[in-house]
Amino acid sequence: MKIILTHEVSGLGAAGDVVDVRDGYARNYLVPRGFAIRWTKGGEKDVAQIRRARKIREIATIEQANQIKAQLEGVKVRLAVRSGDTGRLFGSVTPADVASAIKAAGGPDVDKRRVELGAPIKSLGSHQVSVRLHPEVAVNLGVEVVAA
Repeated sequence: MKIILTHEVSGLGAAGDVVDVRDGYARNYLVPRGFAIRWTKGGEKDVAQIRRARKIREIATIEQANQIKAQLEGVKVRLAVRSGDTGRLFGSVTPADVASAIKAAGGPDVDKRRVELGAPIKSLGSHQVSVRLHPEVAVNLGVEVVAA
C-alpha cells in the first residue's frame, strides 16, 4: 500500500515521503496513529505542504546537528514526576515531557518528535533516551526521573 508519511518514522522515512508498506502495517499502525495518510492523486498537494513544514523545523546540516549534539551532551536532565511508594509512576514519561525537561535544564529547544524512548518510562531512576537530530546524528541522554 502506498502511503504519505505525516511524521518521521524510524526506519521508514521522514514527513512528506511517499513509501510503500505492507497493508496491515499501514492500516493497523501508521494510519490510526496519525503517522501517515493514504496516498491519492490529490494527496500530492499535501506532500508539498508537509515538506515545506518539515524544512522549517528541520536541522539542515550535519554541522548544525553536531553543534546541538555538543550542547545536549553537557545537559543534565532531571524530571520530577508523581509516583507511588514503590517507585512506580502514576502514568509514564512522554517524549514531550523529556523535551520540555531538556529546555528547562538549559539545553536547546528539541522537537518532541525527535525524542525516542526505548521503552516506556514508568519507574523512578536513571533511564537512557535517544534524540535523533539528523538521519546521521543521534545523541543518547541520561534522564533522571525523581519523585515530585
